[in-house]
Amino acid sequence: MKRKGHLPQAPLAYQNPAFMESKIARPLRILAEYIDPITRLRHANVGDTIVMFGSARIQPRDAALARLKQVQRAARGRKTAQWRSKVRAARSIADMSQYYEDARELSRRITLWARTLGPNPHRFVVCSGGGPGIMEAANRGAAEAGGISVGLSIQLPHEQKPNPYITPELNFCFHYFFMRKLWFAQMAKALIVFPGGFGTMDELWEMLTLLQTGKLPSRHLILIYGRKYWDKVLNWRHMVDTGTIDENEYKLLQFADTVDEAFERVRTRMESDHLQLDPAEERV
Repeated sequence: MKRKGHLPQAPLAYQNPAFMESKIARPLRILAEYIDPITRLRHANVGDTIVMFGSARIQPRDAALARLKQVQRAARGRKTAQWRSKVRAARSIADMSQYYEDARELSRRITLWARTLGPNPHRFVVCSGGGPGIMEAANRGAAEAGGISVGLSIQLPHEQKPNPYITPELNFCFHYFFMRKLWFAQMAKALIVFPGGFGTMDELWEMLTLLQTGKLPSRHLILIYGRKYWDKVLNWRHMVDTGTIDENEYKLLQFADTVDEAFERVRTRMESDHLQLDPAEERV
């Protein structure tokens, strides 16, 4: 039966939210999470990055110390196990907060040094996972040095807002973890790994495996920051002793315990292995 009048104009497929969010359109969404970053990074003239990983739960020093004092005051006269546990937890957070300040200062120094190299392109731009904690410290240090920085955040069931120190035009949010990891690796010349949990270790192993298998050039730097923490979490030498990795693979790792040591390792490696190369030619 013929309808009277005209049908309304059908929406274009790429303007139809129901289609774009459907299972069959997944390849388009994946492609968008590749094309959007590459377009914006090129527009911002970002040549390559220094990626900084670490726990989202590590707080700034002033906030952590204020919280410790608050808990200690509240615990006075209360001798229960519950309050002793609260004080221990607050003290641990305060102790770990030094890593926030170290990440902030290291990022500031890297950015100040990188800015001396000029903006055409911007070399060794600090890049983080975009969230709070060590990620915030990395972007904050870059902002304090007057430089740009990248934030690669992830869409999670529990909301995690991007930190306010990311350069606005370089603030990205991903749905797919593997696309986010690709962008961590795509432009990175160094990975600095501060204390963290499951997510930090996941990203570390991903990058180590790419380096071990030659998917990343061997001149790329993986720097583990804070042996006091990491040597209790992971027995690196045990992997060598048991033959699950060899000595050369162990040497893919570099270590640092101070900002001075970490900055010198990063600067020296970038100058010797990457500075004279076109960053576009090294991308994975």
